[in-house]
Amino acid sequence: MNFSPIIYEVLKTLWWFIPMMLFLAFLGSPKFKGILGEALVKVTAWLRLPSKTYHALHNVTLPTPDGTTQIDHIFVSCFGIFVVETKNMKGWIFGGEKQKQ
Repeated sequence: MNFSPIIYEVLKTLWWFIPMMLFLAFLGSPKFKGILGEALVKVTAWLRLPSKTYHALHNVTLPTPDGTTQIDHIFVSCFGIFVVETKNMKGWIFGGEKQKQ
């Protein structure tokens, strides 16, 4: 028995389903959440921090003895230097200044 007409009719009716599922999977991916989180910090800082007081630097790469490291956001002001690293994590985060992880 030839199932191609049946498969064709089902695919013709649900042609939008596969692209929609791929799009939803992309929205739930860590890469998308990271991009969205960094963009939200950037836009919020632009809207809320006065530009005369705070100078923002984004995606700064610094050399280290092991290679390089990347910092998401640095805000320089007369009040100090604020370094912000954006992560997609849940729960409590503990650490000290000398800890690598």
